[in-house]
Amino acid sequence: MRRSESLRALVRETVLEPGDLIYPLFICPGEGVRREIGSMPGVFNLSVDEAVREAEEAAKLGLGGLLLFGLPATKDEQGTGAWEENGIVQQGLRALKASAAAKKLVLIGDVCLCEYTSHGHCGVIVEGRDGWDVDNDPTLELLARTAVSQAKAGADVVAPSDMMDGRVATIRRALDTAGCANTPILSYASKFASAFYGPFREAADSAPQFGDRKTYQMDGANLREAMREIDLDLGEGADMILMKPAMPYLDVIRAARERVDVPMGAYQVSGEYSMLQAAFAKGWLDRDRAILESLMGIRRAGADFAVTYFAKNAAMLLA
Repeated sequence: MRRSESLRALVRETVLEPGDLIYPLFICPGEGVRREIGSMPGVFNLSVDEAVREAEEAAKLGLGGLLLFGLPATKDEQGTGAWEENGIVQQGLRALKASAAAKKLVLIGDVCLCEYTSHGHCGVIVEGRDGWDVDNDPTLELLARTAVSQAKAGADVVAPSDMMDGRVATIRRALDTAGCANTPILSYASKFASAFYGPFREAADSAPQFGDRKTYQMDGANLREAMREIDLDLGEGADMILMKPAMPYLDVIRAARERVDVPMGAYQVSGEYSMLQAAFAKGWLDRDRAILESLMGIRRAGADFAVTYFAKNAAMLLA
């Protein structure tokens, strides 16, 4: 049954298609800006006009959607750029909605404050036992304002990635009150405090200025806790869940798939991407085969879709 490609295709259990892939975009101020990220070859900070061009190419390739991150012109302690009516992601969403080609894509707004805060953390900072702490409850209101702002600007889906307790319920209430009841929530339900986020922090200019995120992102040793987090978010009204990272946590993806029947994605994060790119540059791995194999593994573990910086490359290979 493995003797030819046609036989292998006939009995293949897991299928990977361009529509299963979500492409992240990093939107920055300016015009005509296409600035490559040093630790992520082939990934760029894009001004709004360049993001529209990128989105139109993604649509032609048949990708499922885009996940939008913003690099604001200025930052402050509250991360006000996250919910400003004319914030950078909001500008990007309106421009993408105005593009006939980009309208074919699902536009997902990442709801977090870390790219917008001067301290680089995902919430409001207060004095704590170690000199600082993230204050969970005041952060919820800011996340809800961000989600509503993105939905009104054109986001088809909002995706809270902050890991604050109770944020899904707060965002759901805010969306419903603001007349955005039909906007789904894609919750980063189990986001682990991972070493594999390093290159992203260069891409989004979101590295913490002090401490780390271990007090609010999950301990990588805890599978059962991840299941509790998923249950809590679904109970609060999440419509979909996203697992992050993917490769080091394929067992978590599988356990979640066996536990729940909601749509589920997994994020092949920046460190996974950069690690593979480094191996390709050294000639240690077959680029095309490794890209597809890494994504097939995510799908086989149980993810319905994958967020990946390889989305365009993979779509071209699948075509």
